[in-house]
Amino acid sequence: MTPELLIGSITLFVLSIFLGFELITKVPAMLHTPLMSGANAISGISVVGALIGANVAYDGGETLVSGLLAFLAIVLAMINVIGGFAVTNRMLNMIAGKNKRKED
Repeated sequence: MTPELLIGSITLFVLSIFLGFELITKVPAMLHTPLMSGANAISGISVVGALIGANVAYDGGETLVSGLLAFLAIVLAMINVIGGFAVTNRMLNMIAGKNKRKED
């Protein structure tokens, strides 16, 4: 990895942290759950990217470090995806519970 690529990657990472912080602080508390559940579900894209990255690393012959990083990326992204669906399911169950109580 060249120093320019490393500096660019670190810069992108830091900027995304600041952007994410600013975005979340501007969202009203009432919208946090739907926003987070939707954003977590989008993390499925990270799973696909990690799988593609693992394949590229395997084809390039660099399997140890990049394979471990790809595995870690897949595990963390899947935790995020499952958490997003769990939050969405819980939110929908809460809404369904309110509707059932109104009907009774």
